[in-house]
Amino acid sequence: MAIEYKNRLLLSPRTGKWIKRLFVLALIVAGLKAYQLFTYIFRENVQKDYVLYITGKTSYDMVIDSLETNGVMRNIRAFRWVARKKKCCEFIKPGRYHLREGMNANQVANILRSGLQEPVNLVFNNIRTKEQLAGVVSRSIEADSLSILQLFDPESVGEYGFTPETFPAMFIPNTYEIYWTTSARQFADRMKREYEIFWNEERLKKAENLGMSPVEVVTLASILQEESNKQSERPRIAGVYINRLRKGMLLQADPTVKFAMGDVTLRRILLRHLDIDSPYNTYLYPGLPPGPITFPEILAIDAVLDYEKHNFYYFCAREDFSGFHNFSRTNAEHERNAARYHAALEKLR
Repeated sequence: MAIEYKNRLLLSPRTGKWIKRLFVLALIVAGLKAYQLFTYIFRENVQKDYVLYITGKTSYDMVIDSLETNGVMRNIRAFRWVARKKKCCEFIKPGRYHLREGMNANQVANILRSGLQEPVNLVFNNIRTKEQLAGVVSRSIEADSLSILQLFDPESVGEYGFTPETFPAMFIPNTYEIYWTTSARQFADRMKREYEIFWNEERLKKAENLGMSPVEVVTLASILQEESNKQSERPRIAGVYINRLRKGMLLQADPTVKFAMGDVTLRRILLRHLDIDSPYNTYLYPGLPPGPITFPEILAIDAVLDYEKHNFYYFCAREDFSGFHNFSRTNAEHERNAARYHAALEKLR
């Protein structure tokens, strides 16, 4: 009888009602918990575009602090929870990460954990010195300017098949997609590959027809780039220099004197400047200088390869100060052009 009474008690309507309530409550709690987890993982969390830089010395806590300080996440707790579950603190990788508005915590954690950084556009042109090159490049990659400058040390340049004088020829100004984590050595390796790609069969054939090596073409292009910014005129100026080289005449290129003087800002070359004893002074030494005097752009290099064939051996700035030049076949004609230009300068004083 006692057992029968106990069974009736357990199965009473009141007890069953409480069990149902507890079950429903458990379902509600589980549902709320599941919803919370879903929102933690998949709800939009990044509230603004942000570029996150992570170096080899950046800790996980520093990453969290950066995201929180800069107000990147709507719910930093959600990201911390997801990141902890995915063990980001153990596997986070250095890189430049572009976090876009609307990303969820799961997407951000996956990006950081797998190292899915975006490449940056490394753009360099109008570069005259290795110091300028180092400064520009170091603003786009993790390597600092000092480590890039060290690439130009004699023991380094030899590994790439160049001399300290010719090494600038390896760096072809352009726009390159590159990862921010690129080291100085990796940057140099990339430039060597790009140099080899640039000097394709067509360009090599043109250089061969000129009787020049690629480095010699770049060296002449560096002078050409400093002589004129008028692209339409560069092939004609290149033709003047090639004519002079073939005839055994001194190039007498003012930009090489500026380089020898160590002052590219010189506006006028005076007689005293022409006496500087330097292999880069083409008023004293025949042929091309030992290497490029700047980092010439592709248009300047191609202007040499596609030089204009003519009988000019001289050129002088026009007296209208347009930036263009008068070209001449004889020294006497050149002297007359120069006299007109200097007379126009005197009128400005």
